[in-house]
Amino acid sequence: MKKRSDIKGILSLILLFALISTSIKADDIQGENDSVKMKFTAKEIIIESFKQNNNLYIQPVSASLLTSKEIKDFNIVNIKEITSLAPNLFIPDYGSKMTSPVYIRGIGSHRNAPSVGLYVDGVPYFDRSTFDININDIDRIEVLRGPQGTIYGRNTMGGIINVFTKSPFKYKGTNLNLTAGNYNNYQTGLSHYGNVDNKVGYAISGNYLHSGGYFKNTTTEKKADPIDALSTRARISWRVQPQLLMHLIMAYEYSDQDGYPYRVLHKDTGEIDEVNYNTTSYYCRNMATNGFNIEYITERFKVSSQSSFQFYDGKQGLDQDFTPQNLYYVDFYQRQQMYSQEFNIKSLIEGSKYEWQFGLFGFHQNYFQTNDTNNLTNGVHTIQSANNPTDGFAVYHQSTINDLFIPKLSFVFGLRYDWEQTNTTMYGTKLTEAGKPLNDKTSFSQLTPKAAIQYPFGKDGLAYFSVSRGYKTGGFNNTAEQKEDLIFNPEHSWSYEIGSRSGFFNNFLYLDLSLFYIDWENQQISQTKTSGKGFIVKNAGKSASKGVELSAQVNPSRNLSFQLGYGYTNAKYKDYKDYNAATGVTTTYDDNYLPMVPQNTVSLSANYTFDINQKWLDNIVLNAQYIGAGKLYWTDKNDISQDYYGLFNAKVSFVKKDFSIDLWSKNIGGEKYNSYYFSTSSQHYVQRGRPFTCGVNMNLKF
Repeated sequence: MKKRSDIKGILSLILLFALISTSIKADDIQGENDSVKMKFTAKEIIIESFKQNNNLYIQPVSASLLTSKEIKDFNIVNIKEITSLAPNLFIPDYGSKMTSPVYIRGIGSHRNAPSVGLYVDGVPYFDRSTFDININDIDRIEVLRGPQGTIYGRNTMGGIINVFTKSPFKYKGTNLNLTAGNYNNYQTGLSHYGNVDNKVGYAISGNYLHSGGYFKNTTTEKKADPIDALSTRARISWRVQPQLLMHLIMAYEYSDQDGYPYRVLHKDTGEIDEVNYNTTSYYCRNMATNGFNIEYITERFKVSSQSSFQFYDGKQGLDQDFTPQNLYYVDFYQRQQMYSQEFNIKSLIEGSKYEWQFGLFGFHQNYFQTNDTNNLTNGVHTIQSANNPTDGFAVYHQSTINDLFIPKLSFVFGLRYDWEQTNTTMYGTKLTEAGKPLNDKTSFSQLTPKAAIQYPFGKDGLAYFSVSRGYKTGGFNNTAEQKEDLIFNPEHSWSYEIGSRSGFFNNFLYLDLSLFYIDWENQQISQTKTSGKGFIVKNAGKSASKGVELSAQVNPSRNLSFQLGYGYTNAKYKDYKDYNAATGVTTTYDDNYLPMVPQNTVSLSANYTFDINQKWLDNIVLNAQYIGAGKLYWTDKNDISQDYYGLFNAKVSFVKKDFSIDLWSKNIGGEKYNSYYFSTSSQHYVQRGRPFTCGVNMNLKF
């Protein structure tokens, strides 16, 4: 009851502020309308993605946009902190940077390949271990909800997160940012943007972050989760001709963190012990990403080329028994090299009755891993390794027919064909002979169609209905114990969505509403191996996910705005029977909720600017935010859960021209909740969410 009261109180407060604000005299509001812009108006949602049309607002897709101002206002530091800021988006923060599952509308994965795609400046991030990136010098983040397989292809069943860094043709000057907070949190960032005659633009930035950790290990008497992270980025943009533009973007990240502050959960009583194990657990990651984009633009069409390369290696050390005893320790190493090339051509004729685009995509990904499990009681090492090179190819097309049958009615149809082949060379598994590898290969192909109708109404309204196919690739279980478990196949879905969005009262109010239903088949589910030790992926289930999403923005005046984002997801198994080979027991989970999927996500925020206009101070900016998620279940049995929880965040900024000081705090009420749960054969574990944090930022532009 307390959680419901919190939500009702926040909603009532926002409504009260909105009503008070409407009492402002009409002549005070007049003249401000030019600056009171909806976040999704055509001028505000112009994007840089070479695949999407320039204005998402007029497309039949559910989308959320975080601008650079909102990223700063909400004090977002890493990708995990955008959770719930888009309806039905959930990114649990636990473990380390290696553990970065993303869920949208109930679709996600925390053990194998991702179900939600991540692109940064057009570069695809294929592996979940690369997802947790620091957010610095970001121009915007857009979240596309629902299957995006027709344009983006594999592993986008849940949606896409597009991150765009700042362009030197849009930003100029030098920025210095310093942060200090409790728990020995420090961060510094420096960036510079410039261009020569608006023809050659250049940008360089660097960011360093240190956190002393939030959770104490009672055995070592040290914090269990400190981190040091360094990131750099360089960009060169060149207008070779008015029609020809090139971008070269290079990024590097290094992180060294202790992590996995897991605690024993006593299931019967609900009591949770302190972090209590004797050997440091850690994750170190090196990651280099490069993208080269060429665009040739004419009055009738645009041709784009995107060349991408990403390398990362990561090393994990894990006290697998999570006790003060020397029982098990695991060393895990992973390395990836990914090359991709995409060509895209699309029409640009404004007002045309027919719009089109074609694309070709190819990639090569080489993934290597080795796993060394050390039984400390007898000194026996079990070493398993696998090398998985994968090659893929895709061709896609999308057409839009405007003014179909009646004026303004549009029909959209798209189709994509994906093919890929993956190989494996394994050592040390139960399927291999001593000293000899197991070699195998498999291939998959998939058609992902999409169809939609849309109808604009009023000044800026849009209604649409869409049907689309989602696709997630298959692969190998690198630690399989039986031949029949070696390969798992792709999973796929059909998604049905109806939605509408519009502004009202001269952009005083903006509403975006969508309803969806997803039918999910051949579902990849993590199951216990025959030995009872570890997990493999099997195509074992069918599920359905349905829900509703609402976004609202209220702009009472130039200085005051409110935002609301709400998502409801009902994601359940339709057909799932789990056979445990270790016990010989079959358990039926039909009609159970899918694990790690919050039924509700809530985001409420308010922003008010006081105009001081004094020699020593221009503005004071107040930001208040409420983020909520839950209820969610941790297991297929639905026997362990996390109730709905909400976090209050706030920030006040003092601004004088190009200098500002921010005072911020997160989880002001010190809400206690579990951000993760897992179990072994004999024990249950959880990780607590981050406690109350606060700090100060200093920002200088020159």
